[in-house]
Amino acid sequence: MALRLTEQPSKYDNLEKKSVDELITLINQEDQTVPKAIEKVLPDLSRLISAIETQLRAGGRMFYCGCGTGGRLSVLDAIELPNTYGINPEMIQCVLAGGVENLVLALEEKEDDTEEGWRTLQERHVSSKDIVVGISASGTTPYVLTTLRKCQEHGIPTGSFVNNAGSPISQYSDYPVEVITGPEFVTGSTRMKAGTSQKLICDMISTTVLIRLGRVEGNRMVNVRLINDKVVDRSVRMFMDRNPQITDYEYVKKMIEKCGNVKKTEEYLKEKGEL
Repeated sequence: MALRLTEQPSKYDNLEKKSVDELITLINQEDQTVPKAIEKVLPDLSRLISAIETQLRAGGRMFYCGCGTGGRLSVLDAIELPNTYGINPEMIQCVLAGGVENLVLALEEKEDDTEEGWRTLQERHVSSKDIVVGISASGTTPYVLTTLRKCQEHGIPTGSFVNNAGSPISQYSDYPVEVITGPEFVTGSTRMKAGTSQKLICDMISTTVLIRLGRVEGNRMVNVRLINDKVVDRSVRMFMDRNPQITDYEYVKKMIEKCGNVKKTEEYLKEKGEL
């Protein structure tokens, strides 16, 4: 069996003999190749995102499914979305090997569990209205592979993004994306370039889908939840930028705190005839 590209030796050696400046320069050079690798697969990524949008627009849900770095990055993506875009936490969820509740434990051995992922999805009543997106640097992770295979057997749409060409996981994905990031700076350490690509793709998926679903207007987070003083202030200024005829900061703040976000405040004031 050929050695997967992500497992092949780094093109750098004697790393322990290099200075700090040498190391960070070389790491930075390698990191710059990641966006270029993603650029090559934008058409595939577009197809995946369009499929996710279709499912969510019809009332379905998206489930990220992953292990290790990719799985943890998907959790970080999903947990920020309800506050940032004011969505129901059920809309975009994660199925993480070992359980989301054990995120900080790095239970890497769980990636070999071939039953947990599908069992977790069943507990969440997954159906053909949803879509499950697998994440795996190697493209062979048993946890992800068997979960996607089960989904296809039950007529549930699947997507994936991996970092090796012709991966087994892609074969069980209706919308596969293969981002070829190459050998890592530290041989086999896929938390580096592969992980960076996974973070960027999670950002692109969730941001694009939620813009398309109307959670952003112009370039503003009009549905952002009022989670702290900074966001309250940002929301007040956002409202006043969008509605310059209203200049009373304290009044706007009072209305936003009453309504919950900029969008709802605008709707409320329009009903009152103030906008």
